[in-house]
Amino acid sequence: MKKVLVVEDDMAIQTLLKYNLEQAGYQVKTVADGKQGYELAKTKNYDFILLDIMLPQMDGLEITKSLRQDKVTTPILIITARDQEIDKIIGLELGADDYLTKPFSPREVIARLKAISRRLPQEESVPAVKTSTEVYEFPDFTIDLDQVKVLQNGQPVQLTPKEFELLAYFVKRPGRVLSREKLLNGIWGYDYVGQTRMIDMHVSHLREKIEPDPKKPRYIETLRGFGYRFNGDVDEDA
Repeated sequence: MKKVLVVEDDMAIQTLLKYNLEQAGYQVKTVADGKQGYELAKTKNYDFILLDIMLPQMDGLEITKSLRQDKVTTPILIITARDQEIDKIIGLELGADDYLTKPFSPREVIARLKAISRRLPQEESVPAVKTSTEVYEFPDFTIDLDQVKVLQNGQPVQLTPKEFELLAYFVKRPGRVLSREKLLNGIWGYDYVGQTRMIDMHVSHLREKIEPDPKKPRYIETLRGFGYRFNGDVDEDA
């Protein structure tokens, strides 16, 4: 049973989420205090985090930033009011995976969680025979698209779902110049006109995790004025 942590100080919304998520088969823990929510989220005992932005003690944006700095990759859905457009963008820049705008329907929440689940590794009760060719090997890392895994020197690299999607998008399009707008549409599917800095933030995070020297990237190249290009033919002796 998937576990969901709901950090929301509006008791009506908290009750609505808890009831409907439990009806859909999720195990739900609810808290109204941001600092308590952060401490619970750090335990990594949850499969999803639903996180309001306006919270007592510690706001949702600070929680998101701190969790990602703590290497907690649990998917985060931030909850915002309709007039908090800038908070949505900042939340996504800091590492949230998606957002929900109040008012929202419980059906929409469940649909978002299921969409994220499809991008995460699935537990298997018996060993599976590896038949996929969706494995890309590079001198510094290997990415397995089917198993949703990235390895570096045989050790797993902890990526958030969006970071993994971004890396997968790059490796499947080597050598192509990809504008920030194209990456936004391809990964998030939203129309964030003028909000391309979110891509720069995620690329920066990704470089920190896969590049030998993030300040001199050999895989994800920046083309000023155009966007990014993935270099899949790096020289191993470079």
